[in-house]
Amino acid sequence: MMNHKFATPAAIKDALAARHADRVHHRELERELAAFSSPADRLEIETIVGRYSDDEAHEIREILVRQAA
Repeated sequence: MMNHKFATPAAIKDALAARHADRVHHRELERELAAFSSPADRLEIETIVGRYSDDEAHEIREILVRQAA
């Protein structure tokens, strides 16, 4: 007999809810970072983010790069 593992409907629902929450959080973060729009603001946020490792701040750095483009 083969032993297949399938996600339960509850597990799928939980995974989808978690992905949705992640997307909402990401959009919120993008809006907050967009408020740093002047050159002085950008320098300030980039200086703050520069104090953190890539593991800790990669999402913020990616957003800042996209917004600067």
